[in-house]
Amino acid sequence: MTSPVIHLSRLARWGITLARRRALVGVENDPNAPPTVKRAVKLARWATFTSKKGEPDYAGAFRAIGPAAIKLGQSLATRPDLVGEDAARNLLSLQDALPPVKFEEIIASMEAAFGQPLDTLFTEIDPEPVGAASIAQVHRAITTDGRTVAVKVLRPGIREKFARDIQTYEWAAAHLEAVGGEAMRLRPRLTIANFKRWTNSELDLRREAASASELAEEMKGIGGYRIPEIDWDRTNGRVLTVEWVDGIKISKRDELIAKGHDLNAIAERLVISFLTQAISAGFFHADMHQGNLFIEDDGTIVAIDFGIMGRIDRRARQWLAEILYGLTTGNYKRVAEIHFEAQYVPSYHSVGEFATALRAVGEPMRGKPVSELSVGQMLDGLFAITRDFDMQTQPHLLLLQKTMVMVEGIATQLNPAINMWDTAAPYVRSWIRDELGPEAALAERLKEDTDTLLRLPGLIRRIEEKFPPKGGAPEPPPLPEIKLITERRQGGAGSRFGYLVALLAGAGAMWGAVAMGWIG
Repeated sequence: MTSPVIHLSRLARWGITLARRRALVGVENDPNAPPTVKRAVKLARWATFTSKKGEPDYAGAFRAIGPAAIKLGQSLATRPDLVGEDAARNLLSLQDALPPVKFEEIIASMEAAFGQPLDTLFTEIDPEPVGAASIAQVHRAITTDGRTVAVKVLRPGIREKFARDIQTYEWAAAHLEAVGGEAMRLRPRLTIANFKRWTNSELDLRREAASASELAEEMKGIGGYRIPEIDWDRTNGRVLTVEWVDGIKISKRDELIAKGHDLNAIAERLVISFLTQAISAGFFHADMHQGNLFIEDDGTIVAIDFGIMGRIDRRARQWLAEILYGLTTGNYKRVAEIHFEAQYVPSYHSVGEFATALRAVGEPMRGKPVSELSVGQMLDGLFAITRDFDMQTQPHLLLLQKTMVMVEGIATQLNPAINMWDTAAPYVRSWIRDELGPEAALAERLKEDTDTLLRLPGLIRRIEEKFPPKGGAPEPPPLPEIKLITERRQGGAGSRFGYLVALLAGAGAMWGAVAMGWIG
């Protein structure tokens, strides 16, 4: 168990780094920040002789702290309610890139992970990495059977470093939440718990391989989008080997145009593929930044890097689809009702008042030019009203919100005139009709009732085990209830004294009866 002194020393060191880049000024100026936190960040700024004036460098601060902080910063980019809109916007630019580990250390790590010499698995591994991030780096290689592959290798010691830093994040979040008020509503402990779960998944490359395989199955019927094939024989917890992808990064717009690609079609396909994953499958690639998407010669989108995945259960997906459709069609009352049904808004608030607040968010975007419509703007507006209606943070939706903003940014870069609402609305409308229409409701009811009927025999067997049938012996007659003197009763010492007197009196009566010859 790490001592509080160590946690405080780490927080102080990180606080100084953040203060030097003015990344704490927003907290200091926030009227809703707890006073104790405001005093701490002010002290950190004074200690570094830093003025409030100047542009904060949030991304640079998190990059300077280290790998775990880079991942945390990317996670906080989805939380404008927690860090502020300016900080969240700046953190979206936080690139997960670090200097590569020496190739000799990578080779030693791979051989230790496989427990055998690498020449039994690969004929060639390029010493120069094609990418080096905070958790792992990737090398191009050729297998012994002649296939070109990408080999992803965890940085040596990265699991231990993440575990140390996350312990301190948990400790700090617990103390922040204990302050109460706004800090409790924002649920920082749950935010760190989700962050821990995401990073633990990223730190086990077998999990990433399994996620890629699962997503490939879910997207099998979707044309123009695919997942690279996993080489399971050359994959373990610290090494992941996948098919090499020859394509153009989706960020290289000029190269895509030179190749003759239809950027409008690619943008629409990207949006639909995301909606298919999130709404239809409930399992989506949650790290869709520009470095993880490639376009092949035939226009197929190829996604890589499945360390961060999101899941949404069926009921939440139904709510999500209705919310999106309600916002696109202006049905704010239904959107408000869903928030109450999902218990995102406490029941003591008014549905009508919440619908009016939603209208204030949605209406300013209606009727504007396509280039001015934004999912990001909509999310910012929703965050702005959460405090007024005591809405607690929903961590299970944070990855979805982050990915929606990412997808919109890439789609807009490909086609500045794309309308996310118009692109999404037909798909969402079709899904709602299929999943929430009368036929779907009847099918769901039949399925639930059938499942209930099939469970009845098991229920009856369990009841019989609890209350077995009577045997061949006759049923005993009712017996009178006899109060035992050993039973403890209310009344304490007085009751026990009464029993003692009764016992002595009874014994005396018996002795007298014997002495008188009444009892032989």
